[in-house]
Amino acid sequence: MKNVIKYITIIIAVVIVIILIINFFVKQSTKKQIIKNSEIKKLEDIDCIIVLGAGIWENKPSPMLEDRLLEAISLYKNNVSDKIIMSGDHGKEDYDEVNVMKNFAIEKGIPSENIFMDHAGFSSYESIYRAKEIFKAKKIVIVTQKYHLYRSLYIANKLGLEAYGVASDPRQYVGAFYRELREILARNKDFLKCIFKPEPTYLGEAIPVNGNGDITNDK
Repeated sequence: MKNVIKYITIIIAVVIVIILIINFFVKQSTKKQIIKNSEIKKLEDIDCIIVLGAGIWENKPSPMLEDRLLEAISLYKNNVSDKIIMSGDHGKEDYDEVNVMKNFAIEKGIPSENIFMDHAGFSSYESIYRAKEIFKAKKIVIVTQKYHLYRSLYIANKLGLEAYGVASDPRQYVGAFYRELREILARNKDFLKCIFKPEPTYLGEAIPVNGNGDITNDK
């Protein structure tokens, strides 16, 4: 019995070490792609800015999502790119992140035709995969909180995109410590996923991001 416990303990320890090594690798391999505000003007020929969904509360962006949207709008107005992809979960009729995201940006002065909606951005992996395959983006700026940027940039790298990240962290969020722990496992999950590169839940016809974003409207 003692030997069994010993072996189980060793296995658990090895698994934890592997998880931590992968987490460290994902962060270290992408940290130089995170752009500071003072470096934004160096970005050139960006196909689009991608905002990753982060939940809605009663048809309004959650605090985290609102901060992502405001950062993306700032980048747009600073001429980083004239196209934005709002990528989120619209898998159910009564839950629609992307229209909420687009409407928020329109209210802030962004023309509707310059905003694309990815209705099937059910995960970071699927959002970025679809940005390449559906929206035909090649050079992108991803906007999300910093803890999430490492994984998002890693996915983009492995899918063959030239990607940069801009962090949207103007305030503290409830549950930050829990999200950081969960993100370690998420980095490991997507590390493995990027080895096999499965197709997302939905693909479909190409909608090049250099066109008119209103083609993605469903209302």
